[in-house]
Amino acid sequence: MTSQLNVDTIVDKAGSGGTNVKIGNTSTYVSEGGGATQNTVQGIAKSWVHCNQSTPSIEDSFNTASITDISTGLSTIAFTNNMSSVSFSAHYTHHDNLMNSAVGEFLTGSYRLDSRTDSATYGDQTNACGTIHGDLA
Repeated sequence: MTSQLNVDTIVDKAGSGGTNVKIGNTSTYVSEGGGATQNTVQGIAKSWVHCNQSTPSIEDSFNTASITDISTGLSTIAFTNNMSSVSFSAHYTHHDNLMNSAVGEFLTGSYRLDSRTDSATYGDQTNACGTIHGDLA
């Protein structure tokens, strides 16, 4: 027999308002229409970063340890918690006038941001954004 729990707020057992909810990697959610289920953990971004390649500096991030300047237009983004393999999905975009962006050198502990102008010369982005999906180690 299944059970259902209906609550408005979950708080820690001390009642201080903090919440530490843990879900297993087999947890699923039901789609808005109710016709499909998906694995919750698989659908969550494992890392994201908003950074400046020129400085280099991280403006905001999640599971991102550092940015390292390799050369103009090339930066390495290191994870705080590694990925389980190099078979993760990476997306990179920017808000500047440089036209081409790519992700290169997939490693379990980092990935590289490559930024080029439309004339194929490397150039630093001041508003670079990267997102990673996949399995954590």
